[in-house]
Amino acid sequence: MSSAEHFLELIQRSKRGKFKIYIGMSAGVGKTYRMLQEAHSLLKHDVDIKIGYIEPHLRAETIALVEGIPAIPRKSIFYKGKYLEEMDLQAIINDHPDIVIVDELAHTNVEGSANKKRWQDVLQILEAGINVISAVNIQHIESLNESVKNIIGIEVTERVPDKILALADEVVNIDLTGDELIARLKEGKIYPADKIEISLQNFFKSDHILQLRELALKEVATHVEKKVETEVTKPLNVRPEKFLACISSNEKTAKSVIRKTARLASYYNSRWTVLYVQIPKENPDKIALDKQRFLINNLNFAQEMGAKVVQKKGHNIAETISEYVQENQITTVCIGKPQLNFIQELFRLSWFHNFVNKMMSKKVDIIILS
Repeated sequence: MSSAEHFLELIQRSKRGKFKIYIGMSAGVGKTYRMLQEAHSLLKHDVDIKIGYIEPHLRAETIALVEGIPAIPRKSIFYKGKYLEEMDLQAIINDHPDIVIVDELAHTNVEGSANKKRWQDVLQILEAGINVISAVNIQHIESLNESVKNIIGIEVTERVPDKILALADEVVNIDLTGDELIARLKEGKIYPADKIEISLQNFFKSDHILQLRELALKEVATHVEKKVETEVTKPLNVRPEKFLACISSNEKTAKSVIRKTARLASYYNSRWTVLYVQIPKENPDKIALDKQRFLINNLNFAQEMGAKVVQKKGHNIAETISEYVQENQITTVCIGKPQLNFIQELFRLSWFHNFVNKMMSKKVDIIILS
């Protein structure tokens, strides 16, 4: 990056609104409630704060707190035979309050909205110079998707890229013990009476809550560590971490490598790249259409997660990766565990051994992600 580009980035960053995220282990911990409490406190100090979107979930305590806070009217979108209400992005930008509250950060907007996801709306609001207070549950963080699925047994479909959390100026964890959360559920403070028992048998199991709580606490701790690191001057002789995720056209392996590398890069507050080496048999006119579609989706997914995406052509994947590593001063290469049978392993063991030796000679770490 040139000095002019760096200066421009500093200017743009100073114009961007500040971003605060309340995070919690699950629904019902009090994220929305806390945002509204903060809004009332700011109103007492004559701050121009408005509600852009709040989802009270029919909770009496939350609904009561909405009273007295100015709100920007939602817009109605006609979809599949009925009108649905969505946050009015343009109205917020036109109104331009000092601070806007935007709940449900992971929400998927109705078809016909300006953006597909609400977090994309938030980015536009921030770029307009408006400060945002928002909220999200830990299970909606993209790089934690597989961990959450292993805990609760289902895949969460509405997700927020890690880069959105990285953009936040402040991340606050709303923490409750498992017993406190379950007590709130049983008292009807989270879901209606007819949903309490089924919730206790599924998502709100004690072991689920304990593990999700741990994830939330770790996430906020990591954010604080990164904030400290960025604000403390590092010694000049420290080599910055640069991660390289090497993917193939294999859909599931590639997506897993992208997610896990994103997590590592996020932890180390580092830049990362996703590299796909196109070998001759995967030229556009030869690759199977389904593989091509999966590949395009994964490359788009990587960009959404905050990676720099690079595609290179080469006859030898290992050589092409090695060249890229050397040219771009990569410190860590992340690859998926090869899905090979015994015979394939015998044939490929030699090139992999050579590749590892080459990386070691360059003092580059290799992480094999399963």
